[in-house]
Amino acid sequence: MADNASASKTTTDRPRLLLLDGHSLAYRAFYALPVENFNTATGQPTNAVYGFTSMLANTLRDERPTHLAVAFDVSRKTWRFDEFPEYKANRSKTPDEFRSQVELIGELLDAMGVSRFAVEGFEADDVIATLATQAEALGYEVLIVTGDRDSFQLVTENVTVLYPTKGVSELTRYTPAKVEEKYGLTPQQYPDFAALRGDPSDNLPGIPGVGEKTAAKWITQFGSFADLVERVDEVKGKAGENLRAHLEAVKLNRRLTEMVRDVALPSGPEGLAREPYDRDALLGVLDVLEFRNSNFRERLFAADPGAEQEEAQIAEGVAVEGTMLAAGDLPAWLEQHGGAPLGLASVDTWALGAGSVTQVALASAEVAAWFDPAELDEADERAFAAWIGDPARPKILHNAKNVERVFAEHGWSVAGVTMCTALAAYLIKPGRRSFALDVLSVEYLGRELAPADAAGGQLAFGEEGEDEGAAAADALMVQARTVLDLAEVFGERLTEVGAADLLRDVELPTSALLARMERAGIAADRPHLEGLEQQFAAAVQHAVTEAHASVGHEFNLGSPKQLQEVLFGELGLPKTKKTKTGYTTDADALAWLAAQTEHELPVIMLRHREQAKLRVTVEGLVKTIAPDGRIHTTFSQTVAATGRLSSTDPNLQNVPVRTDEGRAIRRGFVVGEGYESLLTADYSQIELRVMAHLSQDEGLIAAFASGEDLHTTVGSQVFGVERDAVDAEMRRKIKAMSYGLAYGLSAFGLSQQLNIEAVEARGLMETYFERFGGVRDYLHRVVEEARVTGYTETLLGRRRYLPDLNSDNRQRREMAERMALNAPIQGSAADIVKIAMLKVDQALTDEKLASRMLLQVHDEIVLEVAPGERAKVEELVRREMAGAYPLRAALDVSVGDGADWESAAH
Repeated sequence: MADNASASKTTTDRPRLLLLDGHSLAYRAFYALPVENFNTATGQPTNAVYGFTSMLANTLRDERPTHLAVAFDVSRKTWRFDEFPEYKANRSKTPDEFRSQVELIGELLDAMGVSRFAVEGFEADDVIATLATQAEALGYEVLIVTGDRDSFQLVTENVTVLYPTKGVSELTRYTPAKVEEKYGLTPQQYPDFAALRGDPSDNLPGIPGVGEKTAAKWITQFGSFADLVERVDEVKGKAGENLRAHLEAVKLNRRLTEMVRDVALPSGPEGLAREPYDRDALLGVLDVLEFRNSNFRERLFAADPGAEQEEAQIAEGVAVEGTMLAAGDLPAWLEQHGGAPLGLASVDTWALGAGSVTQVALASAEVAAWFDPAELDEADERAFAAWIGDPARPKILHNAKNVERVFAEHGWSVAGVTMCTALAAYLIKPGRRSFALDVLSVEYLGRELAPADAAGGQLAFGEEGEDEGAAAADALMVQARTVLDLAEVFGERLTEVGAADLLRDVELPTSALLARMERAGIAADRPHLEGLEQQFAAAVQHAVTEAHASVGHEFNLGSPKQLQEVLFGELGLPKTKKTKTGYTTDADALAWLAAQTEHELPVIMLRHREQAKLRVTVEGLVKTIAPDGRIHTTFSQTVAATGRLSSTDPNLQNVPVRTDEGRAIRRGFVVGEGYESLLTADYSQIELRVMAHLSQDEGLIAAFASGEDLHTTVGSQVFGVERDAVDAEMRRKIKAMSYGLAYGLSAFGLSQQLNIEAVEARGLMETYFERFGGVRDYLHRVVEEARVTGYTETLLGRRRYLPDLNSDNRQRREMAERMALNAPIQGSAADIVKIAMLKVDQALTDEKLASRMLLQVHDEIVLEVAPGERAKVEELVRREMAGAYPLRAALDVSVGDGADWESAAH
């Protein structure tokens, strides 16, 4: 907030009522934040919701109201419209991008327990005026947040208006003194002044030649509008003539400007006391809106009126004995407390092989301890290694994979992990994007956490006057206790959503395996990759030279504005889709221009972008080669809502699979010293096999069972020809169709992908469904069931929540329907791949082989094979992967090996 609206915390015990003008503030937020930057995956704009909610969270934090309500307009047809049909008639149509957001703001307010008012025939201003008048009479302090200056008439010593002056991020506090300073008038005189001034935004006409200064002068001179009317003949000059000529219009303005203070409402101020949030409902709304910013969520949940009570209860419950262990103390502490489930928190870095753990804290329900691994003696090291590696001693971690990887660098092998709170939160709400401990703590426990390296203690661990080091230890112990408390909450919720087995049997073991894979990394051929980087950089520069030559002058190929000027201005090429900044020049638009015209520039631009992307990809790979000569990507289990793994730093999924350039890049990943070869293995058409299994379509299952090429077999049935008559184009269409159905592709999407008319694509889909009715019935059934339950499930019970299936917004609903179609198929495939990884890894261990798993990318597993183990590894990989899950369309495994990733392809 601006300085002049800084929090004026109430110094008395009287209640404080905060009233917000919902539509006014939402509109301001809508235009303050660019709508193109705030959209969900389903295409729902959220800029107004985000801006409104952020403003609300800040205001609740700063003003600490005891009572709260938001008023909304119902429509333009109010009593003012009845008196003046042109009232607000000049306003443009409400943008579609805004309209749908009002409902979402309402859902969010409901989850926050905020009272909402919308009264037929009245504006939000009238509702606010009524509540403010009632509250002041009852002795309340009243704060009104609105972008309507007419509200200044409500200002008194007990009623303050907070007026947005910069979007909705800065609010100016209007007290009686501020109104008088701004306009030279009292708040009671403001509607008189507004009537004379007129209001273009409401289509209320002003007086020709009369502005704000003249209007204010008249009110000051005559005292009030009523007295001015009584003595209107005393006003001299042209302004006086205009006033008299427009007097009836000004009188109407005065009636319309006056706010109604006696609207019949279902509740008075006493009924607006703030209630604790419905946290589950609020989390659900935030997840649907895809509001992932942890700071945003923290601010919002910190304003929960139930948080103070909950925090007091938690503080009382966490006020346990916290100890900073010195060298030699750890064995006795673990002997006494290490048998109970312990929450663990650590501060660490990712410096490979650098002994990266810097602090560790452990917490049970009764006690907590902190130690610095660098200060442990040999007995401490042995005791901790024995405890952390004992599968019978339960440990609860947050981001277990990271902890396991870092601890491994210190020589500690982690076993007995019964819960990872990040993975649990993901299985409970897979659509969310922030799994940070501090965010989860605020949302589920109402507990704000200080960073572990912060000065200032947390709860009851620290001593009076503790130094900075003790404060940091204190904070880390609270984090460990928070991990423990979250585990209790999540344990119940995992059981409720049927995901407890999925966590225990799949996600936790996968997390441990990924930690080992990350630590192992994969060897890289630096000279080869550096050569590719230079090659792609040269190709980029060559494309720049070609582009300049094609138009006869230089321009910035990376500037959309300059490219638009060249394509559509100078060259006069056909216009693409209109955007706010001109016409789109994205890849689809350039491909369309290349097909529609004979000019070479769109083709050059496409090549330039592709080569630039490849250069960036290779540059990233080179930068991430560690001192050990290997690339250690970071895998994540919590990014994709379907359960698929992803990788970052570097993102190996960015490496193209089917292009010559991609194959050249993959040749830069090589077998490491001491190993014989790389072996790659993946499933053939796993998504389609899962679709056949889920749909139980006998025709599709039989097509797989035939052992023939699937797309040719299916093509012969769909097109009604013999198998040898299915040509390449037919096969291409069937392949696109089959995979498209597995990924929720619509007829329009299929037409775009195959570059055919939508009617042909629709006909192709209909013919396909005539032959494979089980697939059609399954796809229909899965959407309708999800519409009722609110979620889809994989074969292993992984849920994907899709509340937009029942949305009134067609775009959001159709996007959710496509997600419902592909989530069970993609998710089941992802689950099967994880099971396969675990079975292969266990088989390697059971058979005491030195070969190891390195990567999992695009459903492909990459292993590094030790000398003499090639045949045995291939045998167990085929066996364990084929038996990972009993599909009716049996899993089929392809295997290859070679000196590098590309030559190991199959």
